[in-house]
Amino acid sequence: MAITVKFSNPKTLAPPPGYSYVVEASSKRLRLIHFAGQLGLNMENKLVGPAGDFRSQCVKAFENMALALKAAGVAWQDVVKINNYLVDIGKNISIFREVRDKYLNTSAPPASTTIGVPELARPGALFEIEAIAVAPVRGRGAAAEKNGKKASKKVAKKKRR
Repeated sequence: MAITVKFSNPKTLAPPPGYSYVVEASSKRLRLIHFAGQLGLNMENKLVGPAGDFRSQCVKAFENMALALKAAGVAWQDVVKINNYLVDIGKNISIFREVRDKYLNTSAPPASTTIGVPELARPGALFEIEAIAVAPVRGRGAAAEKNGKKASKKVAKKKRR
């Protein structure tokens, strides 16, 4: 099975320093998309809100992840795994959960790991989220998938003759 890997950085996010925001590995039918951690940064690469404002940073990080998802042609419902990093987890876990639940489908949430950390790579950053999404190859929705299976059965039938 041939796999193609593509690296990209959405224009709707501030440029990252030395890495890609989105890395997509795709086969004929499936896209596995890894999203680098998003912080509460604006387009000028500055943290949002007043210093120490966890809620503002958390909301902005989720908004930034939504922009990265959209740029890759997927949405929150395609996310199968999130990793979350919180500074001062004891103080901020309830705010994180409140913000998270506004973005994710709480009746069928993705797998999730949340870790308390002493600090993040960006001084003053209080929250970071990274994600993995799975989706069909663009243009291969359910109808295309169904037609592809029919075509495969026809080819298999011809080979048996």
